[in-house]
Amino acid sequence: MRKIVASLFISLDGVVEAPETWHFPYFNDEMGAVVGSLSETADAMLLGRKTYQMFAGYWPNVGPDEEMAAQMNETPKLVVSTTLDKVDEWQNSTLLQGDPFEALTALKNEPGKNLNVVGSITLVRSLLRAKVLDELQLLVHPIAVGHGQRLFDEGETQPLELVSSTTFSTGVLHTVYRPA
Repeated sequence: MRKIVASLFISLDGVVEAPETWHFPYFNDEMGAVVGSLSETADAMLLGRKTYQMFAGYWPNVGPDEEMAAQMNETPKLVVSTTLDKVDEWQNSTLLQGDPFEALTALKNEPGKNLNVVGSITLVRSLLRAKVLDELQLLVHPIAVGHGQRLFDEGETQPLELVSSTTFSTGVLHTVYRPA
């Protein structure tokens, strides 16, 4: 059975927004191995509308020499949105039709590798609330960002069970949780 796995870069104060502005000083081979492993265990990306639109505006226009361009462009992308009518501006993209949680539950029962949620904070929250997300991998960076969107809404309770944790030489903590 396939799993839906979300992985996020997150600061000590829970910020997940705009990691490109704070996470790169902590990126090393240890983190690269985790990111690579996540890609190897998946055969599709699961994206929310905002992340899809941001990526679709960038990745199709990147040359083949750009690291990750082939992977991002060639990997099948499943888009969850209640406002988009089509997602044909980026190759290998499919808009999930109908109830997204029913569609995702059906996809989990099909043969194949995992479905990886990329970015898409609102989608991650929704998947957790609907009890469709199987695994949440957090790369907790030793920095307090102080502003930006956080993973969980104010006052939200979300019980999780720790599956594993590893500390990298940079002080980044790789944690794997599943819903409790």
